Amino acid sequence: MTRLLALVLACVFAVPAVAQTSGEDPDQVLVIGIDGADLNEFIWKKRPIVVFADSPNDPLFEEQMELLLARPDALRDRDVVILTDTDPSARSDLRMKLRPRGFMLVLIGKDGGIKLRKPFPWDVREISRSIDKMPIRQREIRNQKNSR
Repeated sequence: MTRLLALVLACVFAVPAVAQTSGEDPDQVLVIGIDGADLNEFIWKKRPIVVFADSPNDPLFEEQMELLLARPDALRDRDVVILTDTDPSARSDLRMKLRPRGFMLVLIGKDGGIKLRKPFPWDVREISRSIDKMPIRQREIRNQKNSR
């Protein structure tokens, strides 16, 4: 496990989600544990990426987190927040709703709808392409161009 991933995982599992969201740094991609997370707080503000695994030591989970944290600028530009759930015994609301089997990546749009499910790690480039095809993201891009 890389040192960066170990640091992120230590932060995620040591600090409650509420504390992490209240001190959000605009230069960082927000990574929070799923405990206490409510998808409704992200509607029309952020695009949650939910990463499920049966353990924080799952190689697919580790690979996915490394991929996500390797390109934080691309995720930040697309208003992405990363939610993690590596404890199936906790039976979180999202785990019960999305029903992952082992590792699963879920991309949720700003409208709260499920846009993508993958049973294997996905690169930020592929995730970015998927987000950039969404109508809301297309409008954001147009608005950014018009404001320049």
